[in-house]
Order: sequence, then structure tokens, then C-alpha cells
Amino acid sequence: MNTISIIIIAAIIAVLLIVVAAGYVKAPPDKAFIISGMRRAPRILIGRAGVKIPFFERVDKLYLGQMTVDIKTEQSVPTNDFINVNVDAVAKVRIGTSQEAIQLAAKNFLNKAPEQITNDLKDSLQGNMREIIGTLALKTINTDRDSFSDQVMEKASRDMNKLGIEILSCNIQNVTDENGLINDLGMDNTAKIKKDAAIAKAQADRDVAIAQAEADKAANDARVIAQTEIAEKNNALAIKQAELKKQADTASAVADAAYSIQEQEQQKTIQAATVNAQIARAEREAELKQKEVIVKQQELAAEVEKKADAEKYQAEKKAEAELIQRQKKAEAAKYEQEREADAKRAQAEAQKYAAEQEASGIKAKYDAEAAGIAAKGKAEAEAIKAKGIAEAEAMEKKAEAYKKYNGAAMAEMMIKIMPQMAAEIAKPLSQIDKINIYGTGDGTNGATQISGNMPIVMKQVFDTMSEATGVDFTEIMKAGTYDAKVNKNINLNGAGVDIKVDKNESK
Repeated sequence: MNTISIIIIAAIIAVLLIVVAAGYVKAPPDKAFIISGMRRAPRILIGRAGVKIPFFERVDKLYLGQMTVDIKTEQSVPTNDFINVNVDAVAKVRIGTSQEAIQLAAKNFLNKAPEQITNDLKDSLQGNMREIIGTLALKTINTDRDSFSDQVMEKASRDMNKLGIEILSCNIQNVTDENGLINDLGMDNTAKIKKDAAIAKAQADRDVAIAQAEADKAANDARVIAQTEIAEKNNALAIKQAELKKQADTASAVADAAYSIQEQEQQKTIQAATVNAQIARAEREAELKQKEVIVKQQELAAEVEKKADAEKYQAEKKAEAELIQRQKKAEAAKYEQEREADAKRAQAEAQKYAAEQEASGIKAKYDAEAAGIAAKGKAEAEAIKAKGIAEAEAMEKKAEAYKKYNGAAMAEMMIKIMPQMAAEIAKPLSQIDKINIYGTGDGTNGATQISGNMPIVMKQVFDTMSEATGVDFTEIMKAGTYDAKVNKNINLNGAGVDIKVDKNESK
């Protein structure tokens, strides 16, 4: 009895071991074992072991690993802006790990290989991607692929959740169009990138050029300051030399004027009216020379400034022309033209400055010469004036002496000039080349008549002089005769001629 019992128990244990051995299952981590048959809700084993009851329960397998779904638009799909595109994408999917997701997936993909599952999902994912493409523009699809893939995942997730599928990721691999518009957009972006790179390079070159120009400017400023100080020193030296020359010329003019005054005091032959005229003329000449110097200085300054302005204008126009020409070729060369224009403008300014310095020197020279000429003219005018004053004094003294002359003296003077008067009277006769003399029939010939006219002419001259001076020259001439001594008493005083006639008795 005991033996039989032991045998039965051993048989039962052996059967149990056989059943356990036959029904033992162990699920890997990437698969789900679903045991169903005895219970209403199946048991799910993932990464753990379990036992099924042979003949009463069954084990089904569900792949839980990651699967790759290649999504392609087999035909062109129009975008929101009506451009047909072809899109290649890759989606990573897997069956959800929740009980609900596994149960949903088990209804659709139980005991299927991963390739079969991806084939089943491909149509649904392609349809979702085609719907999203129709809502987006070509530029958005191509440039914002992350947003595009997110929208595909969001759209497809609603359908995949119904199948128990979880979308892990969706990546857009390639986007093409039938007309090559994407390539054109790429060329446009390439041109923009090249343009930005060229602009960046030009800006870098400009910064380097600016730094170099600033260094050159600092060096040029130092050089200009040094040259300015040298020019100021030279200008001061020229002014000092002009002042010394002016003093020397003034001293020389004073010495010349003193010598001239001494010489003119001895001569004293120029009249006072002539002196005043010469003084006025000398002053006018001095003023005229000063005005000529001023006009010449103004003309020179205007010419220098005009020349400098013309050179500056020409340099600026040339720089602008070159700048425009180089801008058409490349915007990157803009600063180089500006630097060249600035250099030419600085050169024009330097030339103008040099011309102004030269004009200042010429002006100082002409001012010194004008001052010397004015001083010399003034000295000459003083000399002429002194000479005229002396001459006027001599004439005044001579006039006083004439006032003291009496009638006899005046007569003497008139008699002295009578030969000259006679010569002047006879002067017309000397112009006669030939004379024909005819008689008048009264016994006198023509020569006698001509010689007889001379006393008559002289008498008329005496009468004219007597009427003009109030002195009876006939009586004065008779004063020394016998008749005047016997019959007349002639008294000549300083106020005129006083003739007293007295009858003298004969003795």
C-alpha cells in the first residue's frame, strides 16, 4: 500500500514535471508572450518566465522592438503653393508597452515579423505625410524640416495609437521637385551667402584700411605741424627782414631827401604852384602804387585760391568717378576709392596751403616795397616843397625890389627891351622872300616909304607903352636934353614921374 502510494505520488510528480517542462515559456525583452485559453484576459509576459497549461492554453508572440518605416511619396504631391514635390522620410516606430497598447497591437500584428508590421504601417504613414505636405509651402518644407516632421508625427500618432503603435521619431530625408525650384532657391541662398561673405571680407578690409588711414593721418598731422612751425619761423624771419629793409630804405630816403633839400635850397628856382602840383602828383603816384600792390596781391591770392579750388574740385570729381566705377565692379572696393579721394584732397589742401604761404611772403615783400616807395616819395615831396618855398621867397623879394623902382627905372627897363621889341616887329618882314616896290607918283619911291614907316611904328609902340604904364616915355627921353635943362624941371620920385615945367630966365 505504501509502495503503491509512493508510485502514484511519483507518477503524479513526474506528470507535473512533464507538464511544467512542456508548458514553461520565457519571454525576451523585445517580445511579448501572450498566454490565452483558460482565462478571460490573456496573460502577457515581457522579459520574464511563465507556464502555460498544455492543450488548454496557447502562447502567441508580439514583436516589441524598434522598427524602421521608409515613407516615400510614390507620386508627386502638390504643396500649399501648388508645387509638386517628392518627399522621402524615415519613421521609427514600436508597439506600445502598456497593456492596452499591447492588446490593440495583438489584434493586428500578433505573430507577425517586423517587416510585415512596417509594410502594414507604411500606407497609413504615407497618407498622413501627403496630407501634411498639402498644407505647407515648398520653402517651409525645405527650410523648416523639423516643424514638418513634427506635424507628420502629430498627424500620424492619432492613427497609430488606434493600432497600439508608438511613433518614436520621423526624419525628412530628401525633398525634390519636378521643376528644379529647390535648386534655384539653393543657388539664391548660395549667392546670398557669398555676398555676405564678400561684404564681411570687405568690411574687414575696410577696418584694416581705416586703421592704416588713421595711422597715416596721425603721421601726416605730425609732419604738417612740424612743417607749419618751420613755415611760421620762416615767415617771422621774412617779416623781420622786411622791417629791417624798410628801416634801411627809410634812412636812405631821409639821407637822400636831406641832400636834395640842401641842393634845392641853393637853387630855389621852382615856383610854389609847381611844387603843389608835383606834391599832389607824387602823392597820387604813391597811392596808385599802393593800390597796384594791393590789386596785385588780391589777383595773386585769387589766382592761387582759384587754382587750389580747381585742383581740389578736379581731385574730388576724379575720386567720385573712380568710386562710382569701382562700385559697379564690386562693393568691396568702395573704401579704397574713398581713401584715394581723401589722399588727393589732402594733397590739394597742402598745395593750397603752400600757395597761401607763398602769397603771404609776396604780400609782405610788396608791403615793404610800397612803404619804401611811399617814404621816398614823401621825402621828394618835402624837398620839392622846400625848393618852391625858397623860390617863392626870392620872387617875393624881387617883387618888393620892383616896387621901389621909379618911373625912370621902369623906362630904363622898357628901353632895354626895345631892341627885342623892334626885332619882333621886324620879324614878319624877315619871312618875306621877295619884295616888289612900286612908286606912288608923288616923287617918293617904295623903299623910302618902308623906311619912313619904322619911326611911325616905334612911336606907336612908345605911345602904347605910355598908355599901359602911365609913364610918358617921351618926356623921360627928353630929360637929358638941352631943352629939358633950360626950360623944364623934371623930378623923378619913387612913386612915379612928377614933371614940373618952369620958365627960366636967360642968364
